[in-house]
Amino acid sequence: MKINVDIECSPEEARAFFGLPNVAPMQDAVMQEVQERVMASMKGTDAETLMKTWMPAGIAGLEQMQKMFWQAFGQGAGKDSSK
Repeated sequence: MKINVDIECSPEEARAFFGLPNVAPMQDAVMQEVQERVMASMKGTDAETLMKTWMPAGIAGLEQMQKMFWQAFGQGAGKDSSK
């Protein structure tokens, strides 16, 4: 035997029926605090600081990577031309 029961109610009504606490005010307060902290940290950063954070090696690292690519391309081109 199989019995299906469909109940139409809002999430708030279901929470109250099962006796669960209303955590919406706490969630709102936590989200407000998170938003304030994120906005405060964004105000204190500029483009140079972000680039230093994202790319710790800086321009020297980019130049080194570019040299590595050119060497790899040069070696590959040298092998193809010798065939």
